[in-house]
Amino acid sequence: MEALLDAVTEVVSLVSFEKAEAIAKRIRSSNPMSFSDFAGTSAAAVAIEKLKKSWSTTDVGPDALASMLIAASHTFHKLNSEQTLELVWTGPTTPFVSARRTEQALLQVIDSARKSLFITSFVAYDVSSIIDALNKAIARGVNVSMLLESSTDHGGTMSMDVIGKMRELIPKAMLYAWSNKSDGFLGGRVHAKVALADDQSCFITSANLTGFAMEKNMEAGILINGGRLPTVFARHLTALIELKIIELVS
Repeated sequence: MEALLDAVTEVVSLVSFEKAEAIAKRIRSSNPMSFSDFAGTSAAAVAIEKLKKSWSTTDVGPDALASMLIAASHTFHKLNSEQTLELVWTGPTTPFVSARRTEQALLQVIDSARKSLFITSFVAYDVSSIIDALNKAIARGVNVSMLLESSTDHGGTMSMDVIGKMRELIPKAMLYAWSNKSDGFLGGRVHAKVALADDQSCFITSANLTGFAMEKNMEAGILINGGRLPTVFARHLTALIELKIIELVS
């Protein structure tokens, strides 16, 4: 059964919902094994042959398999319409991955914010375009929060006062620090690099908020639009504040 489920999953990921419906209709017909002609690509053709082979080793009936295909296709395409994932790569390119600068993705998230924006980073400096975008977001009514690593003078590990610098550059932002560390996290750092807008758009990246990270370093990230993950992440960050694990820096 597992092989059949895997085959169904592969087919619905390669054909449209309309084709999945057509295949299901053919399966319910008097000649249920003759649906290879619905393959629009070579990959789909291989997947359909795999489906036929795995189906032949089970006792699943035509109606059951047809229903499995329609349900799986509906779920797959609905989830895809609700959430998109994009690989963001800064650095040398290959024929397999095109470059999209980290700065572009981060600005997209910031510019999309209408109510709230939460950014975390280990360090932040020399990013005038990001600073400008954050101040513009605040000017249009967005609540901007930032979690940054504290300086050594304030219990952190940074030689420079990044939080103090951000207060000068973005005076109306709410700046947070990881102050209360339990025994298991003593010596730990704010090493997460995330930008979250309105619980709808989330950019998770290896890049700090620095000029080199935006343009010259080899950095990788995932841009998530829609779906459940941004909402879950927003709740997590809110909980860190409510539990006073991270605190507002006055």
